[in-house]
Amino acid sequence: MAKLVDLFVICFLLFTSIASAHFMDTFLVVGKVYCDTCRCGFETSASKYLPGSRVRIECKKRDTNDISYTIEGVTNSKGEYKILVYSDRGDEVCDVVLIRSSDPMCAVPAAGRDRARVVLTRNNGMVSNTRFANSIGFLSDEPLASCNQILQQYQLTEDQF
Repeated sequence: MAKLVDLFVICFLLFTSIASAHFMDTFLVVGKVYCDTCRCGFETSASKYLPGSRVRIECKKRDTNDISYTIEGVTNSKGEYKILVYSDRGDEVCDVVLIRSSDPMCAVPAAGRDRARVVLTRNNGMVSNTRFANSIGFLSDEPLASCNQILQQYQLTEDQF
């Protein structure tokens, strides 16, 4: 009976060490995709979030800039994506990039807002496995009529952007 208990304990410890090692190399990347309805280059109260849009995580080798890893995801009903990355990307440079908008009237990637850098390694002092990416977005074909009033909240006018 004692040998059976010992075997169970050894199996349990082996399983938990393998599971924790796998968990340590897993990251959850979370972010949002929006439509810049005022075409101003940032999120406003008029921005809408885009369900069903496609994004991709791309990691590149720092020395050659060659793509070494990709994985895709789709936004949920709130325009949020959650993508699991099952490996530590070490010294690679990783970005979440826009692939396709779900709204044909808001399908042009916004310059400077078409990608978000994420750090996918444990070698940086971050404890959490969750990585929050900045929101990335597309530009609306035409700005909303209410954009001037909205931009006044930010003390901006059309001439300033």
